[in-house]
Amino acid sequence: MTPVAIKSIPMKFLTFLLILTTALTAAEYPQMGEDIYDVQADASEDIAAALATAQAENKRVLLKFGANWCVWCHRLSETFHLEDSVAQNLTQNYVVVSGDVNTRHGTKRNAATVARYGNPTQHGLPVLVILDADGQILTTQETGALEKGSAHDPAKVNAFLDQWAP
Repeated sequence: MTPVAIKSIPMKFLTFLLILTTALTAAEYPQMGEDIYDVQADASEDIAAALATAQAENKRVLLKFGANWCVWCHRLSETFHLEDSVAQNLTQNYVVVSGDVNTRHGTKRNAATVARYGNPTQHGLPVLVILDADGQILTTQETGALEKGSAHDPAKVNAFLDQWAP
């Protein structure tokens, strides 16, 4: 757009666009930092794509169910991304799918997917489910057992991942 064209757009419209853009990109729970779960994602579609990749690359699929408000979900994501040994283990052996299971405004996100995998959220959040490349559940793991102090213990996380690696 040329500067002349911008001047011809009403200021109210520009303000509306700015507010809309901010709302669409803002974190769901700003006090928790950036979103770690895509609130718009359909976990069943993501799992289908992950299974295709897992079959092609001889990997497992790791489902990480949680919510953006969950402090332990954020801590597990930090362990997955910032602990080099865990990140390498995941890259080598798994296709990770993060499924948002928050209930917001009366809507349970990805409820059918949670039910399909045995309602693992009954164990709390975050919860991990490992699938073989054909989509069969190998295990469900509540993540409290992987904690040490106020974080997830990389050694415990890696031991869990190693146990179920292909």
